Amino acid sequence: MSFADSYLGKLRKLIGHRLVLLPGNRAILENFEGKILLLKRTDFGLWSLPSGSPEEGESAEASIIREVLEETGLTIKKMEPIGYASAPEHETITFPNGDKIQNFCIVWHVTEWEGMLQAQNEEAAELKFFDPTQLPSMLPNHQRSIEKFLKYKRTGKFQLH
Repeated sequence: MSFADSYLGKLRKLIGHRLVLLPGNRAILENFEGKILLLKRTDFGLWSLPSGSPEEGESAEASIIREVLEETGLTIKKMEPIGYASAPEHETITFPNGDKIQNFCIVWHVTEWEGMLQAQNEEAAELKFFDPTQLPSMLPNHQRSIEKFLKYKRTGKFQLH
C-alpha cells in the first residue's frame, strides 16, 4: 500500500503537517546470533527497526505482521510484546517533509519468521542484522527501544519508555 492510500496518508491530506498522536508498533527481529534486524530509512537516511501504524480495523498484532512483511519480505511466526514507547520527549518526531507525530508504540520481540529478506517498498534502502551493542546511526527513539530491549533481556520485565 502506498503512503497516500494509507490511513495516515489520507489524514495528512486533511491536516497537513500538524502533530498527529499515532499508535504504532516496532519489531525487534533477533536472529540466533543475537543480532537485530534494522532497515536504513529512505526519508531520514538513518537506521531503524521495522515499524509502522495500524490501518483502520487492524489490530496491533496484524499491523506489525503486515509492516514487517511490507518492509522486509519476512512473515512473523512468533512474537511477544516486551515494551511500550510513549515518552513525548523521545517519541515526538518531525519528518524531513515537515510532518509531525507523537508515537505510542508497542515494542515486539520477534524470534521466529520465514521468508526471504529483501526490501519490499520505498521505505527501506537496505536491510541488515546488527549486534545490538554496535549499532549504526539510528533514529534516537528506535535506538532507545533497543536499549530497553536489552534491559528486558536482563530483567524479564516489560519495559515502559
